Amino acid sequence: MEENKTVLNASVAPEDFNWDAFENDGVEKGAREQDAALYDQTLSKVVENEVVEGVVTAVGKREVIVNIGYKSEGVISAPEFRYNPDLKVGDKVDVYVESAEDRKGQLILSHKKARARKAWDMVNAAYDNNEIVKGFIKTRTKGGMIVDVFGIEAFLPGSQIDIKPIRDYDVFVNTTMDFKIVKINQEFRNVVVSHKALLEAEQEKRREEIISKLEKGQILEGVVKNITNYGVFVDLGGVDGLIHITDLSWGRIDNPEEIVSLDQKIKVVVKEFDPQQKRIALGYKQLTPHPWDNLNAELKVGDKVKGKVVLIADYGAFVEIEPGVEGLIHVSEMSWSPRLHSAQEFLKVGDEVEAQILTLDRENRKMSLGLKQLTSNPWENIREKYPVGSQHKAVVRNITSFGVFAELEDGVEGLVHISDLSWNKIKHPSEMVAAGDSIDVQILDFDEANHKLSLGHKQLLPNPWDEVESKYPVGTTVEGTVDSLTDKGAVIKIDGTDDEAFAFSKDLVKEDGKKAVAGEKLPFKVTELRRSTRRILLSHLRTYSDVKVEKAAAETDTTKKAVKKINSNMEKATFGDISALAALKGKLEENEKGEPNE
Repeated sequence: MEENKTVLNASVAPEDFNWDAFENDGVEKGAREQDAALYDQTLSKVVENEVVEGVVTAVGKREVIVNIGYKSEGVISAPEFRYNPDLKVGDKVDVYVESAEDRKGQLILSHKKARARKAWDMVNAAYDNNEIVKGFIKTRTKGGMIVDVFGIEAFLPGSQIDIKPIRDYDVFVNTTMDFKIVKINQEFRNVVVSHKALLEAEQEKRREEIISKLEKGQILEGVVKNITNYGVFVDLGGVDGLIHITDLSWGRIDNPEEIVSLDQKIKVVVKEFDPQQKRIALGYKQLTPHPWDNLNAELKVGDKVKGKVVLIADYGAFVEIEPGVEGLIHVSEMSWSPRLHSAQEFLKVGDEVEAQILTLDRENRKMSLGLKQLTSNPWENIREKYPVGSQHKAVVRNITSFGVFAELEDGVEGLVHISDLSWNKIKHPSEMVAAGDSIDVQILDFDEANHKLSLGHKQLLPNPWDEVESKYPVGTTVEGTVDSLTDKGAVIKIDGTDDEAFAFSKDLVKEDGKKAVAGEKLPFKVTELRRSTRRILLSHLRTYSDVKVEKAAAETDTTKKAVKKINSNMEKATFGDISALAALKGKLEENEKGEPNE
């Protein structure tokens, strides 16, 4: 019996076993199936697309054999283990089951995919738990760096490397740093990490600690972190404070770099701070004495000082007497001229000037200066230089709707009112002159207290009205054309001239009772010359009504002469003649009155 017994070789797979030979040896079929079932129970259950642990059974140059307790072993490409050059038989490794059996019946495993699956799980766990992870910066790419985290390539944006701006990204390549996973895209398996987030968290702790110890007036040391056109940011050891440009120097500066430079260590004083907003206002100039405190104690009102124009505004110029000590020259103190000026007409930034101190307030650190006080006042002897009635040349400086301001000399200006510009009526002075023109003027009046002069221009020209009065004496008849009608009358153009006159509505009635219309040419009689308003008044009505009056007057005069003759004859006549003459006289008197004869 022992000789006929065949022993099952456990190293031979059931499908490779020669069951026919086994049966020929006399083993019953039932026993065979029972032994196969027992063999299957010794093998592990393999689920595809899962990660399991296996044992390395062989290590070759090209392949690594791994046993996961299945009926066949898996073959994995050796490059998948290149990260582990010390791999040896017996080592336990994670593998990913791609297929339990391919077409050749071979078990398909992958160590790379297992590591990737495990790494992805670790990345998600770190993200969910807000954990800090180690990462190896492999290379630089557009916009940032590529970081190896648990074997997964993650993206590190350039803005997330450090709190400070990075000038050279290459210094971070091939270095290991701590990171925080800030974003994961599950669909595309993208991971974004940040080192800056860790620095900000650490900085926030330091900031809270520093702010809790801050006091107004406290002097601290910091490093210039950033320079802008409006001020300087100083790192106080984890928290930033701002020195506004006006707190850098007692004097005026155009750029903070005139005082400090980047990365410079400086001492600052805490001016203000807001724990809620975490804003800190710092001062730099406050650590040095105010220049006003060292100002010459002997300076007083009336003294002359020299300085440099550091700022120009429309209303005046600021002059720096000493660094940090300024005085204002108001535009009204730059010239004796009463005309409105802007400071830019007299000075520009950088000019060196000499001025007189007008006011000095050391307590409030204010000073006002004057330029014109160093020149003679042209109004002191104005009547001697420009007596009333004298004629002068002036320059037109400003034109308004009511007149022209003309300058006789620097600081001496006068007004030529629009009514004194021309004998003719004008709507605006610009019809006659322009700014910068030279004009002849006559002194009309003075207001020395307010530095005002009244000037005239037309007074130096012949009055054209004198010619009008001789040209159109009252009673003269002229030919004219009705130019335009108004509610009160009409403007009449006198034929053959450029002269205009006016006729009231009642004077436009023609002999037929109709009123003259525009464009109609008629004779007119000059009825009045108004010198004050420079107006010629005409009447068409008078041209024919005066004739009737004159005729009636002539007839009346003839009748009166006849009656007088009769009266004279009656004195010499008989009684009968007297009766006849009386009857004739009555008849003549009735005719004169226009009464009908009976």
